[in-house]
Amino acid sequence: MTSSLSRVFVACLLLPLCAALPAQAQQGEDAPADIVQTAKAAGNFTTLAAALEAADLVEALKGEGPFTVFAPTDEAFDALPDGQLESLLKPENKDQLQSILKYHVVSGKAMASDVTSMSEAKTLQGAMVGISTEDGAVTLSGKNKATVTSTDIAASNGVIHVIDAVLMPPAEEMASE
Repeated sequence: MTSSLSRVFVACLLLPLCAALPAQAQQGEDAPADIVQTAKAAGNFTTLAAALEAADLVEALKGEGPFTVFAPTDEAFDALPDGQLESLLKPENKDQLQSILKYHVVSGKAMASDVTSMSEAKTLQGAMVGISTEDGAVTLSGKNKATVTSTDIAASNGVIHVIDAVLMPPAEEMASE
């Protein structure tokens, strides 16, 4: 009887502590974050994160997915022509920014081994992005080109592949958006 009472007493003490733990800790420290959280935690996608917020696409990429994101680094955004990023981040250019960002996202989870066997993929923007593999290097192409520099960054709702340039959809696709 004393043993049962002490178990109940311990349980009563521990219950509030367990309820106070963050949800991620209750799920386990190894629970992967979603694509947006993963990109933010990486530290080299701050411009992409800001652009996703300006374009109102954060919640979409936190969705169930799965998604494959070809994520430009901060350096890729820095390489845009002077003033272009600032212009895209203005509220009046939200549609154009959404189009560009959606051009970096493919529905489904395509790991590097899948991407290397593709010649193109349909983006959430609606246009096809070209994919070529030569000497182990994967290049994406639209109006311009980007090289995949890192692959298979897992997220709970998809995968991220890092690219070295901001992809621009083909001009005719941008005009129809």
